[in-house]
Amino acid sequence: MPDTSTILRLYDELLWSLRREGIRIATSQAIDLVRAVRVLGIEDRSLLLHAFEAVVCKCLRDRRVLREVFERFFDGPHKTLWQRLAVAGFGEAELAVLRAILAELAAAPRFMALAERGPELDRLLTLAEVERAMSAMQGSMQAGFFGHRVLEGAGLHVARSSLEAVRLALRDALGARGDALADALSGELDEAAREIREHVRRVAEQREAPERASGITRKTFFELDPREIDEVRRAVRSFAARLRGRERVRRRRALHGRIDPHRVLRRALRTGGVPFALPRKRRRKDKPKLILLCDISDSVRRVATFLLEFVHVAHDLWDGTRSFVFVGDIGETTDLFRREPVEIALARAYGGAVTPVSGNSNYGRALRTFADRHLREIDHRTTVVILGDGRTNYADDGAEILAEIRARARALVWLCPEPRGAWGTGDSAMMRYIPASTDVLSVMCAQDLESAARRIRGHR
Repeated sequence: MPDTSTILRLYDELLWSLRREGIRIATSQAIDLVRAVRVLGIEDRSLLLHAFEAVVCKCLRDRRVLREVFERFFDGPHKTLWQRLAVAGFGEAELAVLRAILAELAAAPRFMALAERGPELDRLLTLAEVERAMSAMQGSMQAGFFGHRVLEGAGLHVARSSLEAVRLALRDALGARGDALADALSGELDEAAREIREHVRRVAEQREAPERASGITRKTFFELDPREIDEVRRAVRSFAARLRGRERVRRRRALHGRIDPHRVLRRALRTGGVPFALPRKRRRKDKPKLILLCDISDSVRRVATFLLEFVHVAHDLWDGTRSFVFVGDIGETTDLFRREPVEIALARAYGGAVTPVSGNSNYGRALRTFADRHLREIDHRTTVVILGDGRTNYADDGAEILAEIRARARALVWLCPEPRGAWGTGDSAMMRYIPASTDVLSVMCAQDLESAARRIRGHR
């Protein structure tokens, strides 16, 4: 088995290789990995890989990167600068002269970090000046320009200037062999520059990927092609999953309550300022309710599809959630969305299993039917959300019914899939719905839907 210093060096190099690829590894995790290596050893690579996955991987992307780095690292472990120079044919006496010259060089730490590469270069890339050099970079088109800035921040130009002084000293001490050794060091700096540029390119691509995704989420629902529809649907479900996670955390914390700093300080006065007791304040249990009404007529069906994805998750976020869909008549989908997967629930809602989907929108009839059946169930804990373009086909708009609903509810939020400039034009009754609503939001893309969902959640 290799000696302890060799194992620690390899372990250190592997950790910095993972950090360079974007995996965040805290000091506590590094200590846990040392303990795991001590117990498992390094002979069984697959067992060691599983240990690393258990400690550092937080998502599937981390696991994929870890496996790639493991394979690349163990196929050819990184040699130190001195080992590479020895392999190139330089003897111990010549390397001793180089060590002595570097010991007297003022810029030796930065020079050695670049020439050594491996973990030393990884540490160099985490310095504040290097991070600042990349802070404004947004995409791969800027990688070349920012690559030059990072090379300057890493000190490559200073290292090359120092190399000339090293070359003169080596030439005086070793003659022609000194020039050969300086050429080898120049090649090491060239390789370091290549690795830095590659690092900048990877960072640029990572920053560009969310921008590409956000571009899709800013594209209006009516402009999406079939491939983009699936991509946006995945983005909506991802956002819904984050909302679920936050709600689980909120409910878990609510079981214990939050520490009340004022009561803690008051009680601490009895014990000389030492807070032996930590009184907590409980959140008032208001049991908020949510009611969603969604127009599923042809004119808004594309937008309604994505909102109904949110309706499906809303049943997990609010205990008292009820959902309805309408065209002319209105039908309740509460049990459908609670019982069925979202794909089946959507198919049945659009297939006419809940309410007839043929014909034109009739907001007046839908709102009056809803009020006759359910108005008494709305109270100060209820948030009502309506999705619709407000285009009544010149029929009754039911704005006075909307005002009655608003008077009883905590909030009434209207989501309109049209730009504000189109409100009130033609058969649109949006200008009559605005006074009866707490919020009226234009929801034309996935990003708008996410913002609206946050606003709705804030009314709880």
